[in-house]
Amino acid sequence: MRIVRYVTNVDDSRGKPTWGLLLEKYVYHAAPSAVRKPAIGAGFCTRNRRRAAADGRREIAAPCDPRKIICVGRNYAAHAAEFGNEVPEEPAIFLKAGTTLIGQGESIILPSISQRGSRSRTGPGHRQTGATLARKTPTTSSWLHLRQRRHGARPAEEGCAVDAWQNFDTFGPVGPWLDTNWDPEDKTIRCLVNGEVRQESNTKLFVHSIGKVLAFVSQFMTLEPGDLVLTGTPEGVSAPHPGDTVSVEIEGLATLTNPIIAGV
Repeated sequence: MRIVRYVTNVDDSRGKPTWGLLLEKYVYHAAPSAVRKPAIGAGFCTRNRRRAAADGRREIAAPCDPRKIICVGRNYAAHAAEFGNEVPEEPAIFLKAGTTLIGQGESIILPSISQRGSRSRTGPGHRQTGATLARKTPTTSSWLHLRQRRHGARPAEEGCAVDAWQNFDTFGPVGPWLDTNWDPEDKTIRCLVNGEVRQESNTKLFVHSIGKVLAFVSQFMTLEPGDLVLTGTPEGVSAPHPGDTVSVEIEGLATLTNPIIAGV
């Protein structure tokens, strides 16, 4: 099942994302009483918020509202090596702010401060990752329980290389939907910039598996329904520029596409 969130009046600050179900090419309101009528027409609106509101189209929002965004660093050996780092013996965990989240087609705003310093420490880069939600609170370390814990998955992009620089507003695109049936085993993952492949790898190359990451994190924090876990980026990180369009493709799941614009 594919679950989305959408907004019906994106210029109204009181408008909050509404849950919906993606059935074939239509999105239906998640409430049982309204599921018979399409909430959105065929396809998704990937234009900016103002134009989406002007012509009456609905906008697909980020398909989650997490209390915690937990990220795993250096979870691909080749990515660690490209920056001269060792592979961590345990998952290297850091946190990301909820204000980074945006949805399909929304703009990643590249602030001028993000261009300061050397790329190895502060410069932004196109990154990709698989994402997982916790369905229920993990209490054991068994991989066998992973599928009961996993609420779903969606592609995601990350904006920078180190903790503070991961947290600019809009630096956490996720979407376009949450898929409760997708199996993360042995899936190709790609990042394209302006249609050119910059990163390509496979989930089987995780240094630390999803099950190990969830078990590790649950030792020191409670994973709640809706929490987001970003499982890392492969090698090939490169600097983005205003005017670029970044797409993340995960085999059998979805493609997430976001333009990059200049900030102040």
